[in-house]
Amino acid sequence: MNPKTNANLFAALRAAFPEDLDAIAVETDDGLHYSWRDLERGSAMIANLLDALDMEPGARVAVQVEKSVEAMLLYLATLRAGYVFLPLNTAYRSLEVEYFIGNAEPAVVVCSSANAAWVAPIAVAAGTQHVFTLDDDRTGTLLDVAAQCSDQHAVAAMGDDDLAAILYTSGTTGRSKGAMLTHRNLRSNAEVLKDYWGWEEGDVLIHALPIFHVHGLFVAIHGALINGSKMIWLNRFDPKRVVARLPDATVFMGVPTLYVRMLAEPGLTRQACARMRLFIAGSAPLLIETFNEWRERTGHTILERYGMSETAMLTSNPYNPVQGERRGGTVGFALPGVNLRVVSSAEADAGRICGTDEIGDIQVDGPNVFVGYWRMPEKTREEFTADGFFKTGDVGRIDGLGYITIVGRSKDLIISGGYNVYPAEIEGFINELPGVAESAVVGVPHADFGEVGVAIVIAKAGAAVDADAVLASLKSSLANFKVPKQCFVVPELPRNAMGKVQKALLRQQHQTLFARG
Repeated sequence: MNPKTNANLFAALRAAFPEDLDAIAVETDDGLHYSWRDLERGSAMIANLLDALDMEPGARVAVQVEKSVEAMLLYLATLRAGYVFLPLNTAYRSLEVEYFIGNAEPAVVVCSSANAAWVAPIAVAAGTQHVFTLDDDRTGTLLDVAAQCSDQHAVAAMGDDDLAAILYTSGTTGRSKGAMLTHRNLRSNAEVLKDYWGWEEGDVLIHALPIFHVHGLFVAIHGALINGSKMIWLNRFDPKRVVARLPDATVFMGVPTLYVRMLAEPGLTRQACARMRLFIAGSAPLLIETFNEWRERTGHTILERYGMSETAMLTSNPYNPVQGERRGGTVGFALPGVNLRVVSSAEADAGRICGTDEIGDIQVDGPNVFVGYWRMPEKTREEFTADGFFKTGDVGRIDGLGYITIVGRSKDLIISGGYNVYPAEIEGFINELPGVAESAVVGVPHADFGEVGVAIVIAKAGAAVDADAVLASLKSSLANFKVPKQCFVVPELPRNAMGKVQKALLRQQHQTLFARG
């Protein structure tokens, strides 16, 4: 296995393992220790299990399990064996999982034992041949079978453009899209971030993020592994526990919600953070008050960055002061190798490169940009320009020094606690409820989650709609992070001359709904 001749992402990660394979690679919150040799052997055994299933090249492995080191090993094993990893949010319910499995047609589905009774029938109905269970207490049929497999495995030879993962990202029409990421996409991003964020020998990462999306699965795990760095692994975020472990670590990554909750801990002091080298925030907007309060309490300036499921990381505030200061409210500069431009969306001069501080649509190109949406060639063509730039759907500006600021999202995306919520999907569910004539869902500021959804509903003539009943119905159908925090039933929605709902006005009307105090 030579990472220079084998484009398999796992080959690059494995090449960075330290010489002493018996050193601790992962320390869990309940006191377990996994050595680098354990990661090597564990991923080999699961990779051999996958190989024994005699699947077609490019077969998908769909995974909806609770966070655990074994779940990470399953991800590494999927890469190692040359298959395509498809992580699913653990909050997804049956209707959502049915769509994902039906669309991706995975050869293997791995779920928690608690959900097997309803996940397995969905998988079998979609043609999945192999269903395994995996729990966060080191049990499950996956591990039972893998335990019988060899702990020696030759890493599958992969090309740069071979698929490594598919990440589903909801669309504004409510139909989710599977972003196809290659080994080159993920490997190049990990290598760039290793240098840009100054990863160094002896770094220790506190991993307190979920591992079903880009932030926890790719940015955090790849970052530690490609530097041969130990991880302090928390299956679930606990602010008190994270603060207690800060003296043992040097790097922490989190969504803004986690920083807000840590600031509520009295133990968060400059002394507790004395050994820390870097705090990184992303996946949602970081309020400037959180940015300033963190610096005052800890003496550290949070590094904000910007990325997407389709691209992994695109921009970052500088780690090295020589490159500039970390500016709150911005996402820094385009990363090395990333071409980022802001173009006019005005009909009269659409596509014109915007000038300094001029707001426009953000488009990107680079080795990290995905190759397209799974089984959606037309959608893929729509989302790329003629010269190959991906239309992010985000709106922003670049100042005279090159700092990029995200000012909005052209498709009304709500990012709540680091998770993407698309209003059209929620509206589709609400509009199907008895007595509902129409609805609009908008995002409003929230000190803890960054943004949360608010639903505004119109009842049909002569019908009565109960706001609490609307939210209760949504909770039974959708992942909890998608459910609006509040619902209002109103006589009418504000519209423009063309009859289009004025969501900007709705956001303005409700923007102080969750203001502190």
